[in-house]
Amino acid sequence: MNPQPPVTNMRMEARTSSGPEATLEVFPTWADRLTDIRERAAEIDWVPWAIVALAAFLRILLLGMKPPHFDEGINGWFVDQMVKNGFYRYDPTNYHGPLHFYVLYVFEKLLGRDIWALRLPVVIISTLCVYLTMKFEPFVGRNVSRLAALAMAISPGFVFYGRYSIHEIWLQLFSMLFILGLIGLWRRGTPNYLWCAVMGLTGMILTKETYIIHLGCAVIAIFVTWMSHLLNRVPNVRPARQLWSYLDLLMVVVVAAFLIVFFYSGTFFNWPGLKGLYVTFETWAKTGQNGNGHEKPWPYWLELIGRYEIAIVLGLLFSLYCPFIKNISIRYLAVFGVGTLIAYSIVHYKTPWCIIAIVWPLFFVFGALLLIIPAKFRLATNISLALVLWVSLITSIRLNYFRCSTFEEPYVYVQTYNDIFKLTRPLLALAKKDPTNYQLVGHLIRGSTYPFPWILGDFTKVGYYESGNMPQDVDGDFLIVQQDKIDEVEKKMKDSYFTEPLTIRPYQDTSKLYLRSKVFQSFFPGRTPEFTGKPATP
Repeated sequence: MNPQPPVTNMRMEARTSSGPEATLEVFPTWADRLTDIRERAAEIDWVPWAIVALAAFLRILLLGMKPPHFDEGINGWFVDQMVKNGFYRYDPTNYHGPLHFYVLYVFEKLLGRDIWALRLPVVIISTLCVYLTMKFEPFVGRNVSRLAALAMAISPGFVFYGRYSIHEIWLQLFSMLFILGLIGLWRRGTPNYLWCAVMGLTGMILTKETYIIHLGCAVIAIFVTWMSHLLNRVPNVRPARQLWSYLDLLMVVVVAAFLIVFFYSGTFFNWPGLKGLYVTFETWAKTGQNGNGHEKPWPYWLELIGRYEIAIVLGLLFSLYCPFIKNISIRYLAVFGVGTLIAYSIVHYKTPWCIIAIVWPLFFVFGALLLIIPAKFRLATNISLALVLWVSLITSIRLNYFRCSTFEEPYVYVQTYNDIFKLTRPLLALAKKDPTNYQLVGHLIRGSTYPFPWILGDFTKVGYYESGNMPQDVDGDFLIVQQDKIDEVEKKMKDSYFTEPLTIRPYQDTSKLYLRSKVFQSFFPGRTPEFTGKPATP
């Protein structure tokens, strides 16, 4: 007869023993369990998780407080077209890579068509970037990587654009993964860093055409860093023996090629989309040179950094010291960060959200102040760094929760005005109360109405009239009318309406909002309609 396993023997003893001591040995008391939990918790390094939790909290708090940005409205509209067509049709003359749209498609399928579903993927990726910063620890040191991650977690710009449904956060993630892979191959040579490098490059290609800038700067930074090493040598910088095989290389290249073909071909439904992989560079070279309405002078990025990113200011200043840093990885990150900043400064086309993909390497230089400044000044250094982080956190809270729609803030760029809530809040409340209200008739008689085409995508009877077009019957349950069309429209209206001035975003004239009184009366108790049209003649 085979002996019983130990656990079974203990169970049998617990069942047959009449003494309380045996039962206590098998079933520990609650005090014993709590002690065990405390001991296990004491063994866990909670600092990285606290940094990640802080990053997630700042990014997800009151996520829907500001209305959808112009670009968010366009991105959401493209996802709506994917629902109709079954795939994303990549157009290299107008739009960025396909990955972001497919992710939004999945989230909208899971969570519905609302601002949380649109922004939540970016929140997750932005938080993941903070976590990824600490994965540089083997090459820059624990304290440097954690200080860099904390600075990124609370950065005003990185929080602000970590709450926007735009492509740049993906470019940041994949450029970080790519650089981590390059450094890892250089210092360790293991297969996992090969995957990091190739998947990082693949992700950048799937995200935005400007990946070519980051790729070029990464290659140039290798030569510049090596030249700096020849001038001021760093010990132990010989490339590590590569531990990956040709089979590993083949596998990662096949996966990368499949992903690129899969997404750019519209999941195999739009093969001409593959041409965009090279056609796009001609288009975006012209855009970068001309500016297309977003041209800025070369110091633009420096002005943003000086206004908001105090940690990056210090990182940029101490990058001048990089030839003397005895850590070759930090030296490379400094060169890469400064080089990318210079490259983007040369390009005339500048939008502020690009900053998160440009300056992230400089957080490591900021963290490296712990290594650069002599030990005898360690107390003053720690106090100064703590003050910098507190200033950054306060600035971040002020910007993201109190001034996120204030146009005196340069980060608030082409942001939709809160004015649109005059329509969306009562209209969506009616639809939530009674789904038949999705059949309400709406006329938007003006040019460039985004983000309304996405916000009102579930309303089946909304028309958009530009370039002088006009509905046959101008009366509707709600209207937005461009300033120069108001007189013409009002002459044809017959019903009574509550009216409000409404401006969608900066650099647009103020429109006039009309809400049919008999539909929206409950939202304006005791208020008399401001406009009543002429009744139809018998």
